[in-house]
Amino acid sequence: MSDTTPPGTDTPGFDDMARDIAEVPAVEVIVTVAVNLMSAAAVKLGLTEEGEQHKDLDEARKLVQALAGLLDASATEISTFHASPLRDGLKSLQLAFREASLVPDEPGQGPGEKYTGPVYG
Repeated sequence: MSDTTPPGTDTPGFDDMARDIAEVPAVEVIVTVAVNLMSAAAVKLGLTEEGEQHKDLDEARKLVQALAGLLDASATEISTFHASPLRDGLKSLQLAFREASLVPDEPGQGPGEKYTGPVYG
C-alpha cells in the first residue's frame, strides 16, 4: 500500500485549500481557533459525557493558557460581539480548572490568569 493519493480522487490540493482559506475573514479564523481550544480544554477538564476517561489537567492547563493568550492578543481585533462570549467561556474553563484541581492555584496563578487577572468562583 502506498502513501500517495491516486489521481482523480476528490482530495483538495494545497492551492484549493489556500484559495478557500483566503476567503475566510480573520475574525472567523480567530473565533474558530478559540472555540476549538475551548472544546479541547473542556474535554481535558472532564466536562464531557465521558468525563474522567479523558481528564488530564496538565493538558487542560496548556489549552486554557493558549486560549487566554489568543483572546488577549486578539482583543483589539475582534468585536465585543465575538469577544464577550469567548471571555465568558474562558472564565468558565478557568473556574472548572480550579474546581478540578486537588491543590488549586493561588488566585492569579491559574491557567491564563496572567492575561485575565485572578478568577474567583
